[in-house]
Amino acid sequence: MGSGKLALKSVICIGFASLLHCAYSATQYRAYLRSTEQEFVSLPLDTVIQATLTWIVTLYAITNVVGGNLREIRATAEFESNTLESISNRPSFYKFAHRGQIWLRDI
Repeated sequence: MGSGKLALKSVICIGFASLLHCAYSATQYRAYLRSTEQEFVSLPLDTVIQATLTWIVTLYAITNVVGGNLREIRATAEFESNTLESISNRPSFYKFAHRGQIWLRDI
């Protein structure tokens, strides 16, 4: 395991700890407002900024650790060998036992 992956994994652990700290801070702030009988308007700006930045950095680290080297999805590679008629052909939608057979009996 390279030092880059180890650093990203530590960023993930620190990020989760920071997100837990943000949740604890928000809970403590709400308890403080209840005890002083003040109305809740919004969370303090420092808690909101910390939660947002931590969330972005943690998602970036998770994407790089779990995803590894992300590659482009090439949908055209599957359809290069097919013709236009075979792309719209869906045999799973064929239905041979249906009510229209009643009309065809008389013919």
